[in-house]
Amino acid sequence: MASAPTESAPALGVAPPLQPAGSRPRRRLPAGVAPGQSRGLWLGTLLFALLLCVITFYAKGRLDLETMTRTEMALTIGSGLLLGVAALAARGGRPAYGLWPVLLLGAFAALSAISIVWSVQPDESWRDAGRLLAYAAVFAVAVAGARLAPARWPAILGGIVLSSVVICCYVLATKSLPEHFPSANDYARLYEPYGYWNALGLTAAMGAIGCMWLGGRRAGHALLSALAYPAMGVLLLTLLLAYSRGALAALALGLVLWFAIVPLRLRGAAVLIAGGICAGGIAAWDFKTPALSSEKVPIAEATGAGHELGALVIAMIVVLTLAGVGISFATGRRAPAPALRRRAGTALLALLGIVVLLAAGALAHSHRGFTGTISHALHTLTDTHAKVPNTPGRLTAVASVRAQYWDEALKVFKAHPLLGVGADGYDVARQRYLTGPLAAKHAHGFIVQTLADLGLLGLVLALALLTSWMAAAGRATHPFNRRWRSWRELRRGARPAWVALEERRLLRYTPERIGMLSMLCLVFVFGVHSLVDWTWYVPGNAIPALICAGWLAGRGPLAPPAEPPRPGRSALERLLGAGRPGRVRITLAAGAVLASLVVAYSQWQPLRAEDKRETALTLIQAGRSSQALASARAAVSADPLSVETLFTLSHIEAESGDAAGARATLAQAARLQPSNPQSWFELGRFDLTPDPGAALKELQAGIYLDPGSIAPESLAGGDVEAIAIYNDYIQALRATASRTSLLRSATGRPGTGAGPATRPAG
Repeated sequence: MASAPTESAPALGVAPPLQPAGSRPRRRLPAGVAPGQSRGLWLGTLLFALLLCVITFYAKGRLDLETMTRTEMALTIGSGLLLGVAALAARGGRPAYGLWPVLLLGAFAALSAISIVWSVQPDESWRDAGRLLAYAAVFAVAVAGARLAPARWPAILGGIVLSSVVICCYVLATKSLPEHFPSANDYARLYEPYGYWNALGLTAAMGAIGCMWLGGRRAGHALLSALAYPAMGVLLLTLLLAYSRGALAALALGLVLWFAIVPLRLRGAAVLIAGGICAGGIAAWDFKTPALSSEKVPIAEATGAGHELGALVIAMIVVLTLAGVGISFATGRRAPAPALRRRAGTALLALLGIVVLLAAGALAHSHRGFTGTISHALHTLTDTHAKVPNTPGRLTAVASVRAQYWDEALKVFKAHPLLGVGADGYDVARQRYLTGPLAAKHAHGFIVQTLADLGLLGLVLALALLTSWMAAAGRATHPFNRRWRSWRELRRGARPAWVALEERRLLRYTPERIGMLSMLCLVFVFGVHSLVDWTWYVPGNAIPALICAGWLAGRGPLAPPAEPPRPGRSALERLLGAGRPGRVRITLAAGAVLASLVVAYSQWQPLRAEDKRETALTLIQAGRSSQALASARAAVSADPLSVETLFTLSHIEAESGDAAGARATLAQAARLQPSNPQSWFELGRFDLTPDPGAALKELQAGIYLDPGSIAPESLAGGDVEAIAIYNDYIQALRATASRTSLLRSATGRPGTGAGPATRPAG
């Protein structure tokens, strides 16, 4: 009887024989999972999916301070408690896999916190440090989880797939039922629940990698594997309707890696092709339907087309479910013969080659020619004034506004090469180098953002983190069955090299290794997308990637099988292990919990300050000046790094008749953030009437830091803020010129005038 390779076949060995035809296949559980633990995997999958959905729908796209702060606090405190339990359950004598990535990620978060000292926007640096500390805690929990419960890995991948499908089904429902979700249909692109289409696209892309694992695996129930087909269709359709080119490119590269390192290519290709054909057909129909592919479409017009889209989505789910059930059960009972698999693989490679040749031929026969088209595409990609519409045509467009953001970030880095301008300071620093009118809080790229915010020191630390993580994750995956020579070999005189694994070290493609390789591809997709976008700030995208990355770092070598739990012990006993925790473990557990509470309290302060500030504004409008003043001062005390709280305090002091105190508060804001143009604009407006000369210099300082504040295109476009700044500047200029003229006529000596704009001190 012919044999077929399976997940448990050795890398270079012969697969075990298939079961006799007609026999019922025995259910295979993931490696290290005892028969009684399968129920725990179901519960863990559902709980993890629920956690990811709650984070996504509550925190959204990091655009709201309250939801983001509460999410960070919950993640920090929850991670601290879990790390405390992990410290109590730790067993001595085991290698500390994943320790270096945890320490380096913590160091990166610490650098962000320390950058408050030199930051151009220290309040935002404070908030960004809180986000990174929450991320570091989640990563550490994943590392600890891989050490304590290595057999629970299917719950991680399953939870990511399930949560991604739930999110994408929700957003497709908003498009199919526009009468019930009118605010979600302002654009043709899908963007809820994040409020950002590229974050949604990344969720779909990471979920698609999970579907490749789910549909390609041989372990587990065939019905679950069959559900990967409709899930893939939903995810790919969402990705296409989000018009997210970055997510599409990241998924394409992730799929290339998956097919290169996972030996389940035909099964994975079946899931991908079936889902891609159905999703592509519906997306093509959507693109040609004006009521769905145009912006600002009336709800009455979009409703009919939306209902048709919903019907097509339901039909796609039914068709793919039937196809998945048929394929999964057919291949589960009898694997295709080796000759058939070879022919299918050859056909797929030939099809891929034909597509590449057709694309090259189309470029060669274009009016610019092959090389001319590529050169034009590169020029368009780097054009800092490029504009791309939010229509289906952007999927084939090369131009991107990222060239503008990256150019500004590199200019900021050139001015502050070593330490940058402080964590999350790009938003303020870029205003000095604006090359276009588009507003952007982030540089849309991890490398350029890190260079602008934390300089070379931050980039070196990030690269060290990446290197240490790759080394740690390689222990559990060995994706190409190769390894780097060890320090011991180098000390013996061997040259550094990436050598093939010896036969005694070759890992079998067990279900767990397949899962680890799929996790690696998922993290790769997130990393690639982070190079061209700011989605690492979005918890719904970052948390699943961090958990997969931490699990890979902490898992360690897969060669020794996971030890199954001994019968007769409770779950708590298995978690805490045998023996009573010593003083060291108790101290570590208490320290982890205490540190999480301290960090959570720090994360809460900006939100607390904002609540106090809004309360103060409400009170002053009600005429309760004394209470408003107390609330404003409490806001400044809660977040002493924020200029917004100082602006509010100054406003209330002025309303209360304390003009001197109001100006002193604005001067304090200018000293606190001298590189923030808004500090100088507020101070200049206050001095406009009593001291036009001082106001002129302060307004000039703000305009120097933000030349775009009175840019001609902003004034011509009716920008209210730009017009107000311009009018204030002209008023100060005229008042100063008038005073200079009077001084000249009274003394007979020439006046100095306002002079050119000068750079502010500090």
